[in-house]
Amino acid sequence: MKICLYGAGAVGGLIGARIAASGQPVSVVARGSTLTALQRDGLGLRDAEGLRHFPVRAVADPAELGPQDLVIVAVKEPAMATVAAAIGPLIGPATKVMTAMNGVPWWFFDGLSGPLAGATLGSVDPAGELRSHIPSAQVIGCVVHIACATLAPGVSLHKMGNGLIIGDATGPTTPATRAVADVLTAAGFELTVSDRIQRDIWFKLWGNMTMNPVSAITGATSDRILDDELVEAFCVRVMEEAAAVGERIGCPVTQSPGERNAVTRKLGAMKTSMLQDVEAGRALEIDALLGVVHEIAGKAGVAVPNVAALLGLVRLFARTRGLY
Repeated sequence: MKICLYGAGAVGGLIGARIAASGQPVSVVARGSTLTALQRDGLGLRDAEGLRHFPVRAVADPAELGPQDLVIVAVKEPAMATVAAAIGPLIGPATKVMTAMNGVPWWFFDGLSGPLAGATLGSVDPAGELRSHIPSAQVIGCVVHIACATLAPGVSLHKMGNGLIIGDATGPTTPATRAVADVLTAAGFELTVSDRIQRDIWFKLWGNMTMNPVSAITGATSDRILDDELVEAFCVRVMEEAAAVGERIGCPVTQSPGERNAVTRKLGAMKTSMLQDVEAGRALEIDALLGVVHEIAGKAGVAVPNVAALLGLVRLFARTRGLY
């Protein structure tokens, strides 16, 4: 299988390194210091087995690689327009594109029934570029349940978790997706194949759409957020509204906010990915985590005043710092 990784940050680098470690050749599209590191050292992974490096073919221009069997897109939402404009040479008629990203993707309603079936999402694809460059019928959604970080350009640190959930974006599981599942299983991931990946996406979003922006605004770790009764109560109201939206669109949430927050408490003083982005001066994933929920709520006719308040606050916070 010809496999290309587009984006070698913490998550992408870990997935690519695991696949390379299993014996599959991997190509990577990268830029800057990450590209230099990959061309020199390969993909690096520090885990329970120590620090290891795996040779890969790393390029800046996707046209050097040509059509692939599988393209794993593992970039943050603000970078997706740039990726979409360049990804064309990697996609042939039979290529699968696996999106290993946070939040709600542009193709979300292409695989759902009901009054919003096929609806476009301007908050994550305002110009329709993603939809035009990456056919939804060729997309595999991927929900990542792995905690990791970037140690250095091209080097990922595995902290905890090993779960991936994948599923076709637009319908029943295809043989090509089963083949991708086999590759990921051989790479050592705890893999689940979902027949409705949108539900898994919404559930993960519901679980992290409050901690991320609240931590970004306050600079607080998750334990301090939950220890403040007023802030925790606000987070619960946001989660209740998002659950109501999920129920309306066919993605019911089976947990209560209290149950979810109890899980988060067990993680201790967790520094969210959005807070890490603030500290590093990186653009924030606001639209895919919050803006899209606000947009979908409007389409579905669900009132979400607390979601709107949190969206407005974190968006203003980011704009004043040049992060949005």
